[in-house]
Amino acid sequence: MAASIKDVAREARVSIATVSRVLNNIDVVNDDTKQRVKEAIEKLGYRPNIVARSLKTQRTRTVGIIVPDISNQFYPEIVRGAEDVANIYEYNVMLCNTDLDKEKEIEYIRIMKEKMADGIIYMSSSLDEDVLKLFDELKLPAILVENIDPSGKLASVTIDNEKAAYDGVSYLISKGNKKIAYIGSDKEGKNLSAKRYSGYEKALKEKKIKLAEDRVAFTGSKAKDGFDAVSRMLEKTEIDAVFCTGDEIAMGVINALRERGIKVPEQVDVMGFDNIYLSSIFYPKLTTVAQPMYDMGSVGMRMLIKKISGNEPEEKSYVLEHQIIERNSCK
Repeated sequence: MAASIKDVAREARVSIATVSRVLNNIDVVNDDTKQRVKEAIEKLGYRPNIVARSLKTQRTRTVGIIVPDISNQFYPEIVRGAEDVANIYEYNVMLCNTDLDKEKEIEYIRIMKEKMADGIIYMSSSLDEDVLKLFDELKLPAILVENIDPSGKLASVTIDNEKAAYDGVSYLISKGNKKIAYIGSDKEGKNLSAKRYSGYEKALKEKKIKLAEDRVAFTGSKAKDGFDAVSRMLEKTEIDAVFCTGDEIAMGVINALRERGIKVPEQVDVMGFDNIYLSSIFYPKLTTVAQPMYDMGSVGMRMLIKKISGNEPEEKSYVLEHQIIERNSCK
């Protein structure tokens, strides 16, 4: 039979209230008594009743992490950073995968509230108005990672996506490329892909390179999407470089070019985005715009725990640095 808090109090020769104070790190118990209680807990193998404690404190020491596609290597590294910080502060993590489905996102947020999660880290390449309204309605502490709330109500951790894309396309231009294709997701709405497309447009405009619509494709984020997009593009136009809004897209692009006997980077430069692990072992190794994925997760979780504790983060929006990683897919 599992040990109870009464058993711990009897073993340590203290009151139940004293055991409770030790468990909740209330600093009114002297060190000798605290040590006796901890030894009794260890000896008896006592584990606190989380449900009972939650009903009393309205805290579960559980946080939710919502990701759009856990099979995309970009997200697990963010989750790892968030979970490492959660472990330091003794929080448990519930992970939810939405498959880029808005209805799933809304359902998971409601479930988190019902399960009494103390807060949520929310990741999505888009940011729907209904989702923002739901966070406001449920009064559930939340931090955005990867995107920014235009209203400024929710704090966030991201990079400057427009600047990152601008830097990436400028890099391709510096290599002498003028027929630069863009492959990414929808440019409409309040999402990071729209910002990356703006960066692409800005770089071309600054260098007085005409934007050709037949060199632009809006698609999904998988390798197959990149493969199909550039295959259709090559039937209509010539390209000398491709800027992709994800590394997996870039890998699909390279495979499609290779099937057509087009050499990368000798004939066409290809740049990815994110710097997932596969980009460093794919052939050719991928030149990419790196996001600090682990740091995005760890900073986001620290912000969330601070918010749960009743303190607003010092900064409403943390913008972390991106970096161009030069490898072998560009000249």
